Amino acid sequence: MKKAVPSGRTAGPGKTVVVIGGGISGLATAALLATEGHRVTILEKQDVLGGRAYTFSEDGFRFDAGPSWYLMPEVIDHYFQLLGTSAAEQLDLLKLDPGYRLISEGAAEPVDVPAGRARVVALFDRLEPGAGARLEKYLDSAAETYTMAKRRFLYPTFQSFAPLLVPDILARLPRLARLLLEPLHSYARRYVSNPSLQQILEYPAVFLGASPFTAPSMYHLMSHLDLDVGVYYPMGGFARLVEALEKQARNAGVTIRTSTEVLEIETAPIISRRRPAAVRAVRFRKSDGTEETLAADVVISAADLHHSETALLPRNLQTYPQRYWQRGTAGPSALLLYLGVRGGLPQLQHHTLLFTKNWEENFKAIFGKDTFIPEPASMYVCKPSATDPDVAPDGHENVFVLVPIPPDPGLGGSGDERLERAADAVIGQLSEWAGIPDLAGRIVVRRMYGPADFERDYHSWKGTSLGPAHTLKQSAFFRAGNVSRKVEGLYYAGASTIPGIGIPMCLISAELVVKRLRGDTSTGPLSAPLRLAGTAVPSAPAQEGTVPPAPAEEGTVSKGTTA
Repeated sequence: MKKAVPSGRTAGPGKTVVVIGGGISGLATAALLATEGHRVTILEKQDVLGGRAYTFSEDGFRFDAGPSWYLMPEVIDHYFQLLGTSAAEQLDLLKLDPGYRLISEGAAEPVDVPAGRARVVALFDRLEPGAGARLEKYLDSAAETYTMAKRRFLYPTFQSFAPLLVPDILARLPRLARLLLEPLHSYARRYVSNPSLQQILEYPAVFLGASPFTAPSMYHLMSHLDLDVGVYYPMGGFARLVEALEKQARNAGVTIRTSTEVLEIETAPIISRRRPAAVRAVRFRKSDGTEETLAADVVISAADLHHSETALLPRNLQTYPQRYWQRGTAGPSALLLYLGVRGGLPQLQHHTLLFTKNWEENFKAIFGKDTFIPEPASMYVCKPSATDPDVAPDGHENVFVLVPIPPDPGLGGSGDERLERAADAVIGQLSEWAGIPDLAGRIVVRRMYGPADFERDYHSWKGTSLGPAHTLKQSAFFRAGNVSRKVEGLYYAGASTIPGIGIPMCLISAELVVKRLRGDTSTGPLSAPLRLAGTAVPSAPAQEGTVPPAPAEEGTVSKGTTA
């Protein structure tokens, strides 16, 4: 006769796992752990999944709320391969050509960056004779650095440094030291002198939540992604990616509960030299205001790490207490504008970058001692209706504008008068610089989002839109780790922890949780596909909003979601 299993726990190798947050990293982690044979439940604060990558519709327009650049396609494909499928099976990807347009303040003409290395080299040569050959060397270095980063620095948990003491790293230590200590700004300017070309090589630092004046030149590897590999778009928008991740999670048996805000990670004391406590349960509040507790052997917080540590745990169990964050550097926040525009906008490509001439002062306004919303501001504009007819009604354009601003919730959020005035100035600047004189009068849908909204909706540290900036002290093994040093069974995923910011990094962070639970200290990605560790998988996932009963057999599984 089998021994009864307490509600919320499993017998045998499969563990009861609660994932806090139903964004990219939460969904991804839940699907992998369910496939590993664990019983997984996702608790998501919002009423929709996707976190910062959620989608909303208004008056016939469908807006991607956050991520809009599809980079590192092979990393995303590898994640799906772990689950026995592929990006090609899950998404309809289109390579953009041109990859993006650059509008520089004071420049006579915009610069379209084409798809394909040879054409990019020709562009550099046209704008600065001789720059093409130097770009070839720059991109060769970027490709080599990117390959090394994938092999050694993106996929380790840094639980042990022994796997990093290998000949290919040891032989490159002098070069690695130079790349870590020299800022991207000065490194890029040794290759080109044309201001627009310099900005093309430096702007990827913003993807990392950093300034090119402080980001290590190690990150010149990013140019390999947009200039060599190219920029892609999933038809239907990034909602398709979220839907694919949700489908994989549900197919693996994950239980997903939305409109459930986690209030506390409950712990129990244990006798251990390494950790004084272990996770016991997660307490959360439902949309009707009532509270519940869900027992757990393992908790994965894919929510903001600052919030997870300082709000969900008592002070004595915090690995990263408030004093840790006081020394840290937050990535920028953002003023986001979602615009539905009547008529065509041929002046804009799918991706358009507008950069100020006073590049350094723009970054000082965001990261300096005395911060403020820059004006004029460098900004990013996405017009997905250039590629995808389903995101806007006929005869209209879908426009998303992102202006990096200081990480400060005091700047306000949607409906705040100060931020609305800043939004008016952004629309005016875009109208003038892109040559769209009647832009403001053609806007039929307008929604705005700001730092206070990021703090309210995602408990985002300092209202940052991205996470901790990729400065030297917050990169690779210097970045916050993905396991609690004080609480047994507590792990972290998402942009706040290793390996860092961006959708591909969040997918890798999910894989790193699996490696932690396995005790895998290797530096490369896991072999695909994953193999089920337990003896049985539930025939169907539980319905959303329900708590599945404890499994009757050993090894049965159920699943979870992200922030």
